[in-house]
Amino acid sequence: MLAETICAAVSAAGLGIAALTAYRKRFLAAARITAYALVPVGLVMTGLVEWVSGIVFKPTVWIGFGLLALAWLLFMTTRAVERRSLGASGKPAKKVKGERPRRPSPRPPPHLPSAPLQPARSPSPPRAGSRRPPRPGTTSPTSRPSSRSTASDARGPVRALGHEIGRTTARMLAC
Repeated sequence: MLAETICAAVSAAGLGIAALTAYRKRFLAAARITAYALVPVGLVMTGLVEWVSGIVFKPTVWIGFGLLALAWLLFMTTRAVERRSLGASGKPAKKVKGERPRRPSPRPPPHLPSAPLQPARSPSPPRAGSRRPPRPGTTSPTSRPSSRSTASDARGPVRALGHEIGRTTARMLAC
């Protein structure tokens, strides 16, 4: 009963606003407001508001929704566990229809380095006024050998990076 009264009041207010909008010669906006204002009355007349309010205010309905959510959660969890685990006999679990078999990742032969290969870059000439040294491994006509440590040192890339960070920090603190 309360829901129907609220819907009727909202519709009456909407129709009043639509009348004021039409009075200001904004007929398109007034027609749109009228359409929105008639929706609550239409929902009440079809009985949809009573049905929804009956669902919302009954605890047994909410318990039912909770049980449905729990069933869905259990179903999805068991499917995920079944796909990731092995059976009791040590064999892989049953294959699910449409699932692709997993392929092992390709590993490099033992005589090749294990570091991933990086694509070759074409050397770019330094910009005018640029003081940044060229990248290690690249050459340009204006570049000269640098005393900086690079990743190709015997110390390794991580140690070289640590030294570079240390020098940069020292320069910043000196300013």
